Amino acid sequence: MSHHDIRSAVRPDPDQPMVDIANYVADYTIDSKEAYDTARYMLMDSLGCAMLAMKFPECVKHLGPLVPGATLAGGARVPGTSWELDPVQAAYNIGVQVRWLDFNDTWLAAEWGHPSDNLGAILAVADYVSRKNIREGKAPLTIKDVLTAAIKAHEIQGCYALKNSFNRVGMDHVILVRLASTAVATQMLGGGKDEIVNAVSHSWIDNGVLRTYRHAPNTGPRKSWAAGDACRRAVTHALNAIKGCVGYPSALTAKTWGFYDVAFKGKPFEFERDFGSYVMENVLFKISFPAEFHAQTAVECAMKLHAQVAGKLDKIERIEIETQEAGVRIIDKTGPLANYADRDHCIQYMVAVPLIFGRLTADDYNDVVAADPRIDALRTKMTVKENPQFTTDYFDPAKRYIGNSVQVFFADGSKTEKVSIDYPIGHRKRRAEGIPVLVKKFEAALAVHLPAHQVQQIVEASRDAAAFETLPVPQFMEMLAI
Repeated sequence: MSHHDIRSAVRPDPDQPMVDIANYVADYTIDSKEAYDTARYMLMDSLGCAMLAMKFPECVKHLGPLVPGATLAGGARVPGTSWELDPVQAAYNIGVQVRWLDFNDTWLAAEWGHPSDNLGAILAVADYVSRKNIREGKAPLTIKDVLTAAIKAHEIQGCYALKNSFNRVGMDHVILVRLASTAVATQMLGGGKDEIVNAVSHSWIDNGVLRTYRHAPNTGPRKSWAAGDACRRAVTHALNAIKGCVGYPSALTAKTWGFYDVAFKGKPFEFERDFGSYVMENVLFKISFPAEFHAQTAVECAMKLHAQVAGKLDKIERIEIETQEAGVRIIDKTGPLANYADRDHCIQYMVAVPLIFGRLTADDYNDVVAADPRIDALRTKMTVKENPQFTTDYFDPAKRYIGNSVQVFFADGSKTEKVSIDYPIGHRKRRAEGIPVLVKKFEAALAVHLPAHQVQQIVEASRDAAAFETLPVPQFMEMLAI
């Protein structure tokens, strides 16, 4: 009797996508120098984002144990704090820090997301395992182990995103953070292929978080801690698998009850490429602006126009913005904006601020700046439409552009040039230009929260790639603690 017969109790072989993940995580050797170099910069950038987030009380209130007093001496450290926590809650903490400002790396395809979100689980588990190993007389993990796990997590999340759109069925992209983090965390905890498959099956059985909190009229700050929540859940699945908890082999394909039928309109996943190191090599960095990535180049366009329009704001008749289809669908927004999360997911707001002020920083989403009446006045004069070529280039594997254009028209009939930018400074095609800016962002971000001697120590440790990769994880996490 086939397992497609809902009455059959015959346990099927595990679904192939879960097996493929397990084989990749357990067996695949990363041999790309570019991937490791980029992963080092990704780690630096993500920790910089984490330190910047510590300026914001709404972020800080999420940190620490879930229940007051539930700390774990000798557990996993939380960067920029004195907290030592169990790896589950530490994963949540670090994931919240990295993701809070929407300033960490990103990946855009059929699905979008932020692959460095996975660092919440990776760093927490790496520190926990390493400190445990030391107590047991074993070697700790090194930064290279962290980078390897990150490359593989990026690859899983990013390759799933290339052709599978979870947002179109109402699910949030953090489902892929949970998937990727579950897989690599299980391996880091000592699990083999069977344990990885079991853990991943639980990740799919969790189904998906709704995107409600990312969209009008419900946009709210959960989008800043959702990735942390996915990391926390991932580490839970990994720990359970290590304990021997059984998995569910047809979690995806089971008729009626499996993920495909319940959540994905009965369609199986599609894949553009095999797992390797493609995603880390091509990941997009948010270097200049903490802005939803579909709008990054629109912000650059607005910055170029600032000098021409700042003195004539009251004479503007209309502003035309062209973007990709995804940009129209998720960040074209009218009406009052309620909070930080509402504003950093509104393309009109992200264009208005640089047109007026010649900048866009994390502080520009706060209530004080948002109260400036000129921002909403400009928003009412903006039209947003899809440029089909931007959409085509967005999906082209050889390009992966994120194009936008901005043009300002004045009441006297004059107009600015139409400024168009295909890809932002954080794109792979602008690495030579972007990496020095990323390093400056990292160093400046550390200085916001950490004393000068710690900043110097961290910067010096991360500067030499070869030496950095050999650094024991606990030693590096100690540098980040206060």
